[in-house]
Amino acid sequence: MSDRHPLFMPLILVGGLIFGFGLGFSHMARPEVVLNFLQFDDFGLVFVMFGAAIVTGVTFFLAPRLLGRAPLTGDQFERRLKPFDRNVLIGGSIFGVGWGLSGICPGAAYASLGIGNVTILWALAGMFLGAYLQGRWRSQTASADSVTAGAD
Repeated sequence: MSDRHPLFMPLILVGGLIFGFGLGFSHMARPEVVLNFLQFDDFGLVFVMFGAAIVTGVTFFLAPRLLGRAPLTGDQFERRLKPFDRNVLIGGSIFGVGWGLSGICPGAAYASLGIGNVTILWALAGMFLGAYLQGRWRSQTASADSVTAGAD
């Protein structure tokens, strides 16, 4: 962490402020708007997602070609590919069910707090508890796998 540029953390804060403001401004921090999208009543979320995807795509295309290295960390730009496996499929499905039931995804949940939606704390508590339980389950599974591998 000490080799990072001194502006690294402040710029992350600025990025978060822009992200939160954008979610609030576009009304995507309101669960009812997201639920209306999921029920095919309001397609505003499609435009917000396409806008974000275009900016991200252009940045991911141009930054390595123009900069060579990440300006604040000095790290090489590289792709980190994750294989499409059973865990991605199951995890994505579980995430989708949670998103559909709560009407909010993690980033928007924090922004929703900023617009005064205090009841979203229930969803945030559920997200933290779910992530904690998954981490515990995965560490127990990994421990059991290493014990089984050691017995061979």
